[in-house]
Amino acid sequence: MPKITREEMETLRKSALLEGLSESAIEAILEPTSIRQVTDGAFFFHEQEPAEQAFILLKGKVKLIQLNEVGQQVILGYLVPGRVYGIIGAIKKISYPVSAQAVGESKALVWSQEVLGRQMARFPEMTMNAMRIMASQIQEFQGTINDLSTRRVEQRIARAVLRLARQSGRQIADGVVIDLPLTRQDLAEMTGTTLYTVSRVLNEWEQRGLIKSKRQQVTLLSSAGLGKIAEDLPESAE
Repeated sequence: MPKITREEMETLRKSALLEGLSESAIEAILEPTSIRQVTDGAFFFHEQEPAEQAFILLKGKVKLIQLNEVGQQVILGYLVPGRVYGIIGAIKKISYPVSAQAVGESKALVWSQEVLGRQMARFPEMTMNAMRIMASQIQEFQGTINDLSTRRVEQRIARAVLRLARQSGRQIADGVVIDLPLTRQDLAEMTGTTLYTVSRVLNEWEQRGLIKSKRQQVTLLSSAGLGKIAEDLPESAE
């Protein structure tokens, strides 16, 4: 088993892939793994590459990216430590449907497709966990795509900010700071709009006291207020 810190081991124990497994089973599952460390902005894998490895993130963040039909980059979401990605390669020989890019120095536990397949055959609980993870990821991606195609731009931005706050939020005195180096261009790529539009909307929300925005950081000040925009509710709605 690769060298893993106590904190990283706690992250692994909480991972959805290892849920419900005994300590001895977890040790056996981790034994044939390796560690991959990636610098900020580098890729764990690219869209359309053969899906030959699966990962659990131990440190840092990962941005999931897909190119649309006209070649524009769309950010589908961000992953935090404990999240699993690339798992689809363990189920079927297929290409990665997205690219996975490190946000900050990042570190992940890695299985090869062949090894993970053997481990899943040995531990059926792991197979069921993997199926649930893939179903959840598909649901997340479908939700993002549905937002892009059916909702107004203000709704899309509000829903993206709320989603990021749930995934990577850190409670502070003023509200919830999104613990990511999040640029306005990133939000534009998440919501299928332009940098100009995102800037206009965020500035308006800041004036209304819903958020606080500065370079590469957004703090959510009013979840309820942004939630009304996300659901297209009138300002007076409870």
